[in-house]
Amino acid sequence: MLIVLAAHLFILHNVFGFSWELVLADGIISTVVISISIWGIVMLIRAYPTTAAVTLYALFIGLFMSAATVAAEYEAIKWWVSTPATKYYTDWLLQTLPVRFLVIWIFSTWAATISAFRKNMAALDVRFQQQTDAAALLREAELFKLRQQLQPHFLYNSLNSINALILISPERAQNMVGKLSEFLRSSVKRESDDTIPISEELVYIQSYLDIESVRFGDRLVVSFTHESTEHATIPPFLLQPILENAIKFGLYGKTGKVQIDIRMAVAAGMLTLTIVNPYDPDMQPPRGTGFGLSGIRRRLYLVYGRTDLLDTQKDNTTFTTTLKIPQQHVQSNTDR
Repeated sequence: MLIVLAAHLFILHNVFGFSWELVLADGIISTVVISISIWGIVMLIRAYPTTAAVTLYALFIGLFMSAATVAAEYEAIKWWVSTPATKYYTDWLLQTLPVRFLVIWIFSTWAATISAFRKNMAALDVRFQQQTDAAALLREAELFKLRQQLQPHFLYNSLNSINALILISPERAQNMVGKLSEFLRSSVKRESDDTIPISEELVYIQSYLDIESVRFGDRLVVSFTHESTEHATIPPFLLQPILENAIKFGLYGKTGKVQIDIRMAVAAGMLTLTIVNPYDPDMQPPRGTGFGLSGIRRRLYLVYGRTDLLDTQKDNTTFTTTLKIPQQHVQSNTDR
């Protein structure tokens, strides 16, 4: 704007030979009127209630304000400098109005289209943020639903076991009620956590295994193997459904002891948990809801955006579940 004003003053004084008094009056009035016009254009476009056809509206506003600006500029300059000695200048001013209109129209159209573009971008940003917030809320709602679905099946089994133990072994039933109460209390405390240390998850799993040991007695043997997992983290409630699945398939149809092996290790920024349980294709429990592993796979996708973090393999004697949890803090330390 200042460059255009300087060029305007230079041309009027050096090319057309007008006095500095006329030149400065023309320049100042033109600058003030054009500035007010551009401000008005911006305000009118901001006040436009929608983004529909806002570019067309901006072009119309630019054209209208250009005409109004030229008219206001002409009247203001003529009123300011109109004397008999300046009649030649006012005549020249009238003749150059088409050129002034063209220049002002270019400025006004530029300002109008830029304002329309910013309005569109602001609307897109708001819409994108709304969609992002909606997606985040939907994701959180689905994660909450998945977490809530993990407990009922185990709770039903535990209550049925307590009901059976009340008559034949009241002390064991009482013991199981206490362990179940502590287990559910721990579940509530962990409900709002996105990730927890693996050590906390193992304490939670031990509470779960204590309850299962009341149900199955010495038949259930679970061994843990740790390798460099001190700082590892894991989303809560992921390991229990896998163990529940392993216990269901490992103990069904068997009368002796059943061992379930859990191996944990961290390598290359990934916590890997491998759960191995006995498997007999000829002796399988009745088909359940199938939610356990599918629910875990869905949770892993919602949290990490990956579908390769849960894998299962089986042969004639064993069923192996491999769970991988990305360790962001390990990756960050490596990056530094």
